[in-house]
Amino acid sequence: MTAYPLTALATLLSVVMLFWTAIKVGQARGKYDIKAPATSGHEMFDRAFRVQMNTLEAMAVFLPCLWVYAVTIGDLGAGVTGLVWFLARAWYALTYVSNPSKRGPGFAIAMLCSIGLWAGGLWGVVKVLMQ
Repeated sequence: MTAYPLTALATLLSVVMLFWTAIKVGQARGKYDIKAPATSGHEMFDRAFRVQMNTLEAMAVFLPCLWVYAVTIGDLGAGVTGLVWFLARAWYALTYVSNPSKRGPGFAIAMLCSIGLWAGGLWGVVKVLMQ
C-alpha cells in the first residue's frame, strides 16, 4: 500500500478551512441579522461570505492538483505545498475580513501553490505516460 500522509494532512486541513469559513458565515448571519437565503446585506457579512465562496472555489482547483502531484511526483512536495496553501488561505481569509485591500499576498501565495501543483502534476502525468 502506498501512503500519502502529508497530502492527506493538507487535504484534511483544507476541509477544516472550509468548515471554519462556513462557521464564520453562520456567525455573521446571526450578528448582522442576515436571514437565509440572502447572501448579502451588511459589509462584514459580505466579506465573510466571499471568503467562504472564494475558499470553496479555490479548493476545486487545489485538491485535484494536489492529489495528481502526490501520486505522480510524491507525497513530500505535494504535502509541503498543500500546507503552504493552507497557511496562505488562512492569511487571505483573515486579511479579507479585516481589510480586503490587504488580501493580495495570501491570495497570491495560495494561487502560486495551486499553479505549481498543477504544473508538477502535469509533468508527472507526462512522465508516467512516457514510460
